[in-house]
Amino acid sequence: MTQKPVRPEVGVSTAVFRDGKVLLAQRAVGSLQGLWSLPGGRVEFGERLTECALRELEEEVQVKAEIVDFAGIVEVMPRKAGPPFHFVVLAFAARWVSGEPQTGPEASDVRWADPVTLDDLPVTDDLHRIVRLAAALVLPESVTA
Repeated sequence: MTQKPVRPEVGVSTAVFRDGKVLLAQRAVGSLQGLWSLPGGRVEFGERLTECALRELEEEVQVKAEIVDFAGIVEVMPRKAGPPFHFVVLAFAARWVSGEPQTGPEASDVRWADPVTLDDLPVTDDLHRIVRLAAALVLPESVTA
C-alpha cells in the first residue's frame, strides 16, 4: 500500500545555456513522462542546493555547468489523476562547461532549444517563465528581449 505524502519534496533544476540555447530533457518516467523540462531532481539530506543541481545535471544528462545565479521557484503538482505528489523546485541558471547531452533512465530525449519558444515542445508547467528568468541572468539582452 502506497503511503500518501505528508509534505512537499524539495527538488532542483538547472537551466543550462550554450550558444544561445537552453538544454531541455524529455521526462522518461512518472506522471510527467513525455513532457520536456529542465534537468533536475530531488535534494538529498545535507546536500547544498547548488551541489545538488550540478550533481543531478551530470547524472541525468552527463553535462557539466557552472551556476550563475538562482532563477526562481516552481511548484510541480499532478496535471491529471494519478498518484499525489508535490515538489517545490528551486531552479538555477547556468553556463555549459563540458559534456554532450545524453539520454538515460530519466531523460528519454535531450536537446538544445530556443529559450524563447522552447521549440514549441510540450513542456512542464511554468517552464517558459523559469527559462525566461534564467536567460536574463545568463544571456545578452538581445537574446531574451
